[in-house]
Amino acid sequence: MLLCFTASHRTADFELLERLERHADDVDSALREHTDAFAGSVVLATCNRFETYLDVTDAARADASALVLDTVSTITGVPADELEASTVVVHENAVADHLFSVASGLESLVIGEGEIAGQVRRSLEKARANGSATRELERLFQNASRVSRDVKNGTKVGSAGRSIVRLALELAESRIADWASARILLVGTGNYAAASLKALRDRGAQEVRVWSRTGRAGAFAIKHDIEAVDRDGLVEAIATSQLVVTCSVAPTVLLDRELVERASRLDDAVVHRLIVDLGLPRNVDSDVAWVTGTELLDLETIGLHAPLEDFKATERARSIVNGAAAEFAAKGDERAAEPALVALRSHVLGLVDAEIERARARGDSSQQTEAALRHLAGVLLHTPSLQARELSRDGDADTFVAGVNAVFGLDSEAAPGLRIVADEGRAS
Repeated sequence: MLLCFTASHRTADFELLERLERHADDVDSALREHTDAFAGSVVLATCNRFETYLDVTDAARADASALVLDTVSTITGVPADELEASTVVVHENAVADHLFSVASGLESLVIGEGEIAGQVRRSLEKARANGSATRELERLFQNASRVSRDVKNGTKVGSAGRSIVRLALELAESRIADWASARILLVGTGNYAAASLKALRDRGAQEVRVWSRTGRAGAFAIKHDIEAVDRDGLVEAIATSQLVVTCSVAPTVLLDRELVERASRLDDAVVHRLIVDLGLPRNVDSDVAWVTGTELLDLETIGLHAPLEDFKATERARSIVNGAAAEFAAKGDERAAEPALVALRSHVLGLVDAEIERARARGDSSQQTEAALRHLAGVLLHTPSLQARELSRDGDADTFVAGVNAVFGLDSEAAPGLRIVADEGRAS
């Protein structure tokens, strides 16, 4: 059974999301220890959501939601009742519809934002490296990547090239008189920093510098042809920048009030400064907004100002996602009758093998006869195989199982957890 435990900007505040994201690796490790309950797991932690996708064993079906809630609460220190009120648990085939929507940017803070598809892909790669990506999770996430491409190529969702980065810069437009002459400091050197730099250049920014707490500014600067700031030069760089964009994955705050106040007191400090904090966990302490001449724009503020009506998914995008989710469920349901079909094949082929052995004992060892018998068995099994698939897709695998058991005297059962579609519900 597939299960998704999710918290996002729709259900939780950014402070809670920040705490969950900070402990993402620890939560993942803890879940992997419950091998009796979870065959596999994939954790997706982004700037506005925390989700864990689980392949639940049959033995843990009834208790899986409670176990995830307790595990996340224990690792993060978030009280269980607070966590429950801010999370949603998605069950079984509904998980595909949810992830496909997430990967396509339909559940993002800014509808159609482009970064999420890569984050979904990288979360699967990380699970593979950890050895926690099961066959069903692989199928789920690979389909999610395909669906996100179909939505991108087949609809106008996100066609304006907007993302959280670009929306933040749109909100900053009124504070920047001339992008070409504005001195800009980029804090961070990861993929998000590269996306931010591209968005800045698209607006005409030319004087961009980069600083990194890990000493990677030099390599990033050479690659992107910008100026690097020494590790001990952060205060001076902040002082002389009209715009500071932070997008680091640092687990702690990088810019606090004391540091920004020191920068503001320098002789060459700018009079007005805008700091855009795109980090999660947040890179900038909220008290920075109290520094004279400094304005802070963080993810929560961006979310409040996001013109979501401009980014609503088209009916075509939703249709693609829904159709793909239905197809995913149908292909999964085909396996519901698989145990009975395997039992039938074993039974029929066993009868053929026994008949061949009896023929050999009588002195008849003709290869043509053996080949004919095996071919006949294959022909006879072809129609039941097709019927098993069709009945399973219609959610009626039990009919096939009952028929096989009655006619051939077998004792097979339908595979559990593949035919039920559960709606979203609060964690319980």
